[in-house]
Amino acid sequence: MPEPHPPGQVAEPLRTVVRRAVEGAWAAAIDGGALPAIDAAERPPVEIERPANAEHGDFATNLALKLARPYRRAPLQIAGALATELAGTLGPGGVPLFASVAPAAPGFVNLRLSDAALENVVEGVLTAPSAWGRIQVAHPERVDVEFVSANPTGPLHIGNARGAFVGDLLCRVLDAAGHSTTREYYFNDFGGQVQKVGASVRAVRLGRDVPEDGYRGDYVRDLAGELPADVALAAETAAAAEGEDAADWVIGRWSSERVRSGIEASLRHLGVQFDIWKTESSLHDEGWVARAVERLRGTGTVYESEGATWFRSTQYGDDKDRVIYRSNGQPTYFAADIGYVTEKFSRGFDRLIYIWGADHHGTVARLMNAAEAMGYQRDAVEVLLTAWVRFVRDGQEISMSKRAGEFITLDELLAEIGVDAARWFFASRGPSSGIDFDIELAKKQSNENPVYYVQYAHARIASILRKAADSGLSRAERIPGALTGAPEATLARALTRLPEVIEDAAAARETQGVTAFATDLATTFHAFYRDARVIDPDEPDRSRARLALVEATRITLAGALGLLGISAPESM
Repeated sequence: MPEPHPPGQVAEPLRTVVRRAVEGAWAAAIDGGALPAIDAAERPPVEIERPANAEHGDFATNLALKLARPYRRAPLQIAGALATELAGTLGPGGVPLFASVAPAAPGFVNLRLSDAALENVVEGVLTAPSAWGRIQVAHPERVDVEFVSANPTGPLHIGNARGAFVGDLLCRVLDAAGHSTTREYYFNDFGGQVQKVGASVRAVRLGRDVPEDGYRGDYVRDLAGELPADVALAAETAAAAEGEDAADWVIGRWSSERVRSGIEASLRHLGVQFDIWKTESSLHDEGWVARAVERLRGTGTVYESEGATWFRSTQYGDDKDRVIYRSNGQPTYFAADIGYVTEKFSRGFDRLIYIWGADHHGTVARLMNAAEAMGYQRDAVEVLLTAWVRFVRDGQEISMSKRAGEFITLDELLAEIGVDAARWFFASRGPSSGIDFDIELAKKQSNENPVYYVQYAHARIASILRKAADSGLSRAERIPGALTGAPEATLARALTRLPEVIEDAAAARETQGVTAFATDLATTFHAFYRDARVIDPDEPDRSRARLALVEATRITLAGALGLLGISAPESM
């Protein structure tokens, strides 16, 4: 079990505070005789949501609707009993939690936070800014996240790099939620594609035509030009002794290592760091594949047929059984997959998350079936499939093929639009949603570009704080009564949502909620700046309170951007 965040270095979502208050009100209503006690089996979980219409309040619960059947009472009557107990609830800091508690048909309880509760959160942000943007989930896990894992047959291009963004962003939100993540890259250095790269590089080196199923492009010519003399000599020696295939393997292994180095450099440029780099060959060399097969064999789910070794995947609902070893004795990719599951769980992980492209859809069931057959919890293995990205320039789709050598590399994309814009565009869509990535829009430094819009809000606040410092005005340390009414309370309400956003992102394995939150907060701040004079020499006390509020907003914007791996500039 991973260590939780140190005490005092996390923020509690207001939603959790409200849920605890509703649970306490329910218990108080039972103790006071307003509601009857019921068996634990009939007790529904307390759900808290934010109403679609903000006029209804900050939070709402449907607990009364859930209790209508076991209590055999009208939901609105139950809602009234709960509301009575909730009305006097005190929140963190001993301040009133709610300004209003209202039963609503058909059985909701609408809850509006008090200004004092909002002020308490804002003061907490200012007191412990490093804790703001980190929470502690109830059940933290050790999680292995494997992502990117592109074959080392060419540089990362902007099509197959989506997994890099998705994986890194997911690890960031999981870490922020209190889980412990390990970032892992899996290299396929065992298959025929490595040999084909070697054959392609060797053909260019020797002035021959590249094989029809080989790889083309500038990077193949670059590899051929960089091929060390000793590797070239070893390849030709192998060709003379063992045949052309042996020579291709010699150059293929060297080429894949060179490509791997380039991939690592590209990912570092993107700000993605891996804890583990694992090769397919190591799973075979270290015996993990053989051990996994024996483990399956012990369950009766492995059999021999037509000279091949099969996993009885149909026993777990698959449409057909899956080959582990071919009739020629060669292992399939699936063989390495099951060995990898065993190897990962041997390291003590509670959960394995794989981030694969949508073209791996057919592999998911067999992987999970094998994990279950080997005795692991099926739901401890998750596979997130990322949809394809359509890159567009001037309204025209950019076609890409690594085999044909026609693609834009990740390095080229980052050089053109910058890391921040690239990260934002990928973070703003769920992994399973297709993206039309407009390269020209991503380059714009205007409000049309959403990441620019959010960063500008942060830079504007930094400018306000500098101007205040130059005029000798500092922010207030305490702000009681300063958030009454708009626009202050509106801005405070917006920024207090960050812990909930982190909680939801970690649970859903998606980050578009973070970009939506950052955009909404930036919009709310821009409106606040329009309507409120932050630095007003005629009202220094109000100015100091507003400076405290905008500083808390700056911390929140920086936290949201940092969660996405995006910079928070002080000036633009």
